[in-house]
Amino acid sequence: MAFIKEHFMYIVIELQTNNGTTSNFVFAFADLADAYAKYHAILSAAAKSSVEVHAAVILNEVGNTIASGHFAHAKETEVEE
Repeated sequence: MAFIKEHFMYIVIELQTNNGTTSNFVFAFADLADAYAKYHAILSAAAKSSVEVHAAVILNEVGNTIASGHFAHAKETEVEE
């Protein structure tokens, strides 16, 4: 009896929104652990970034969300003295 291992693809999307413009970066992984490593690396950088909204999501190959998270940083405003 042969066993067939299902092959899944995991997509990590990084979104950066600043001054009304959004950039996205897409990464593909065959292994969920590798996808999570990239996801956490993005969120780690997002925690310290100056980008207004910095987000990450992991999707499987059929589009189901595995994980998502974001950091929203307030815009710095100038204060008149």
